[in-house]
Amino acid sequence: MNKRLNSEKSGSFPRFGRRRSKRELETGSFKLKGLKPKVCGKNQNPVELFWKPDLNHDQILEKVVQFIEKLASGQDKSKAPEIPNFVESFLKMVESRIATYEQSEASAKLGFNKEYTSFFEAVSCLSKIVNTLDEFPFDSATTSCFNRAGSVHHRAMLLSEYQFLALLDISKRNCNVTVDSKTPKTPKQSFFNSNQETDRCVKPEYDSGTGIVFPYFPPQSVANMNQVALAMISAGYEEECFIVYSGLRLKALDFEFSNQGYENVNMEDFQSMDWESLEGEIDNWIHIVKYCTTNLFSVERKLCNSVFPEHSLIAQKLFCDLATSLTIRLLNFPNAIVLIKQYSAEKLFKFLDIYETLRDLTSSLGSELSALDLISETSETQRRVGEAAVTIFCQLENSIKSDNERIPVASGAVHPLTRYTMNYLKYACEYKDTLELVFQQHYETEGSTRRKVQKQESTNAIEDNDRIPKTSHFSVKLMMVMDLLDAKIEMKSKFYRDPALRYIFLMNNGRYILQKIKGSTDIDEIMGPSWSGKRTSDLREYHKNYQRETWRKVLQCLNHEGLQTNGKVSKAILKGRFKNFNTLFDEIHKTQSIWMVSDEQLKSELRVSISAIVIPAYRSFLGRFKSHFDSGKKAEKYIKYQPEDIEGLIDKLFEGNMTSMARRRHNN
Repeated sequence: MNKRLNSEKSGSFPRFGRRRSKRELETGSFKLKGLKPKVCGKNQNPVELFWKPDLNHDQILEKVVQFIEKLASGQDKSKAPEIPNFVESFLKMVESRIATYEQSEASAKLGFNKEYTSFFEAVSCLSKIVNTLDEFPFDSATTSCFNRAGSVHHRAMLLSEYQFLALLDISKRNCNVTVDSKTPKTPKQSFFNSNQETDRCVKPEYDSGTGIVFPYFPPQSVANMNQVALAMISAGYEEECFIVYSGLRLKALDFEFSNQGYENVNMEDFQSMDWESLEGEIDNWIHIVKYCTTNLFSVERKLCNSVFPEHSLIAQKLFCDLATSLTIRLLNFPNAIVLIKQYSAEKLFKFLDIYETLRDLTSSLGSELSALDLISETSETQRRVGEAAVTIFCQLENSIKSDNERIPVASGAVHPLTRYTMNYLKYACEYKDTLELVFQQHYETEGSTRRKVQKQESTNAIEDNDRIPKTSHFSVKLMMVMDLLDAKIEMKSKFYRDPALRYIFLMNNGRYILQKIKGSTDIDEIMGPSWSGKRTSDLREYHKNYQRETWRKVLQCLNHEGLQTNGKVSKAILKGRFKNFNTLFDEIHKTQSIWMVSDEQLKSELRVSISAIVIPAYRSFLGRFKSHFDSGKKAEKYIKYQPEDIEGLIDKLFEGNMTSMARRRHNN
């Protein structure tokens, strides 16, 4: 008998009915079969077509609750329970309300909050009736009640699914938000309140750039979602509930991506883009990722927790699934970027921007177990971008090594390679912390052989000064770049035939490098005071060498010794001295006035040092031997300059007068 009853029970009513396909649940494209109400006549209230109870809703519901409590607490479960008449009244009442709500989409005038709550209280009781009766033996009355309650309950769940869709589908809502012309504006009203007021988005999240509000739900709608979700989960319809929620939230998030101006770009598009266009795409990508990390994810997590507050693990899983879908879409962009092998040093900074954005994205995903795979995937993409950044930075070394231009820079000015390298390092050190992390990860993933090579490179680069410790991989790499630049500038200085101009070139470049380093706290800290002290000492040595190469012969002309013959000053020798001085000084002035010293302080130091050794010597020589010349034009032939004239001409050295240079070349 029990087997027959169990067979009858299970065969007469499929407890959860036909499951909806994932596509139906995500799109809301299914029809509520079996729920189509009768057609109303003219001026006829649709509720009158259905059964009307003798007791009111609250009275019936109270009796049903008492009946369920009695069955659950003290009823003998060895025999079938007696089913009171009010249970049938309750089932008819719920069935009538389902039909009424179906018909009410265009006409019913129901109070939203109260009606909504009471309906799901009744649905909860339905679920309890089915579950409680399932614990008892079945007779004909129990079987009939069980099957009838299950059938009504199933219809209520179908209605709940459709209501959940209506609540979640933002394309069918009418929120007061600023959206573009593509935004659907036709509202989809709830089964449970066809005359509900237009949703007003409370506590909106604004994007300062577009003014778009997200996620478009007022608090009351969120509370209603919670009631529907709770009823569906309690009734065993959690799969349908989750598919509907995930599908429509993902649709909403895609819609928000579109509102933010983000579009997918495939690898073929990347290959055909110039770098300027690609930079714009990178900026757009960074914008949407930052929008996700600072706004979208936190709002979506809050919405999940609000719709499923009684099921925190479910809320966490749903959020992680949504975040995974969006994040994988976002990761496609940097994963495609790193496949572009035509790297140049200038692209480093955009790659570092991407790296930092991915780091923030990883942090925003949280630390839940359900997010570990996603965090791992994001970290792996971040690592690939970091490897690309290391490769790009190493292009700087290659560009220095491959600069084999043998034509010296005109006027001994700062070499373009020096300017490029130092400005590059200055900007790179604005990402110092990120580059430290990138290089650390790079060498951690290298094999032991590579680490040994790096250790040797560190030893060679650091030598005996007080630079950053060997474990600072980026610092070691930066110092290697500086050593390469120093060696390259030293090599290029040898292309100058004039030794004095060679030292001007070395001073110009050395001073430029030193000023750039002192102007960047990060580089200065990396290189250390000993490095700066050694470069300052080198500059002083270049200065001394310049003076020796340029002014040694000039000062020899002003030497008091060797002028006398037989105890008297020889006019012939004296005239030769003045003549040689004039010739040498004129040549130096003509040549070195077009040499370039761009650093004003260095230029001033050079002029002051030249004046300090030349003018006193000339003044002394002139004062002592001027009297040996007769006054007049004959004396002016040899004494061409007064000390003041010499000082004025020295102050015109190193101006880099290109007009004078061009005139000189033309005359030659």
